[in-house]
Amino acid sequence: MTTVATPLTTPTAPTIGFIGIGHMCSSIVEGLIASGTDPRTIIISNRTLAKAEDFATRTGVQVAENNTDLIHAVGSGIVILGVKPQQMEALMEEIRESATQASSIIVSIAAGISLITLAQWAHSSQPIARALPNVAASVRQSMTGLAYNSNVTEQARNHISQLFTAIGRTQDIEDSQFSTFSAIAGCSPAFTFEFIDSLSRAAVKNGLAKKDANFIATQAVFGSALLALNSELSVADLSNTVQSPGGTTIAGVVEMEESGFRAAVLRGVQASINRDKELG
Repeated sequence: MTTVATPLTTPTAPTIGFIGIGHMCSSIVEGLIASGTDPRTIIISNRTLAKAEDFATRTGVQVAENNTDLIHAVGSGIVILGVKPQQMEALMEEIRESATQASSIIVSIAAGISLITLAQWAHSSQPIARALPNVAASVRQSMTGLAYNSNVTEQARNHISQLFTAIGRTQDIEDSQFSTFSAIAGCSPAFTFEFIDSLSRAAVKNGLAKKDANFIATQAVFGSALLALNSELSVADLSNTVQSPGGTTIAGVVEMEESGFRAAVLRGVQASINRDKELG
């Protein structure tokens, strides 16, 4: 039997609802629980009820039988919409009345759909936010972009920010910049995984075991990223500190530049930006 939670009344810990429990929402939920969020304050619904129930069994979250029940259970808390972009309009139409009546705060994590478009599918008073986390949410290291419409109060903005801070870092950005943010934060984990795998394969070519090469390359990239986050130097200046005149690093950097490394990254990012705009 499915259960629906009673909405919390304390403004410092609103109930959180997730409509759709695909890979991204699953990562967010798991990250929230790992950071100390009580799973009983999380309610999920999904087109396939059995999938939601299986996830609830593993995590301790609660399940609503349908999206309307979830909205009523969450009440004035946060409802994260985790469906595909092409399903968003129908979902907004489905929950439009109940979300307004319950004073729910709607947060979309769909790529390519602007706040303006979301607002067109909702009542004029509906608080709506956009959030774009990435797959590192499951290890609490997401880079999440946030934007809000004018109906979202300062208190609600703080709640949303706190929610996503529990799974990494956040950055408020203009809604118009989400396509660019998506490319360098949402898509870039795949680019980074490809880079790590390329480093690893080069090491295997030269005799290192694949498992060892993966570990070494991954830790090296992680350490470099951590250094960049904590350094007062720009990433370009940090790169220069590693490139001794006539040394091994500068030899590799020049070779990659001549092979089009930087240009390939620029083209890849632009292709992702263009595709995000097409989805919108």
